[in-house]
Amino acid sequence: MSTVTLKGNPVTTSGVLPKTGTDAPNFKLVATDLSSRSLNDYIGLRVVLNIFPSIDTGTCAQSVRTFNEKASQLDNTKVLCISKDLPFALARFCGAEGLENVESLSDFRDGNFGKSYGLTFVDGPLEGLHSRCVVVLNEDAEVIYTEQVSEITEEPNYEAVINTLS
Repeated sequence: MSTVTLKGNPVTTSGVLPKTGTDAPNFKLVATDLSSRSLNDYIGLRVVLNIFPSIDTGTCAQSVRTFNEKASQLDNTKVLCISKDLPFALARFCGAEGLENVESLSDFRDGNFGKSYGLTFVDGPLEGLHSRCVVVLNEDAEVIYTEQVSEITEEPNYEAVINTLS
């Protein structure tokens, strides 16, 4: 388990992020068109997993906007924005914002993504949602970077992610 904070108050996650140098756990998530996506759909691409509690919060929304902007500058790279929000909410947000360089995926059906990546909150007011994390994978789905943001209300380190992919 890991501990992060929400406005200074400790919150515990279900485990720890996958370690750098290991194979990323496979997943099955729901796209905004309600189709299923798995890690295998992205083999051969570098993948940024931008994981957050809910698109309907300012910090989460900003992370999607920022990665959308930065993703357009990265070769052979796909940014997946992952939360437990319903696919309809993710589609509404990205459509209203005109965001086309990221792909939104939902873990609402069974929560197995959050469990296998060790980032589901197990206590606190956001219990059951995902911790704010970034996991970067190479073309072979090996973990090459991880960050679990220590204070949920803060944004991830975008520059470290971009530097990992440069």
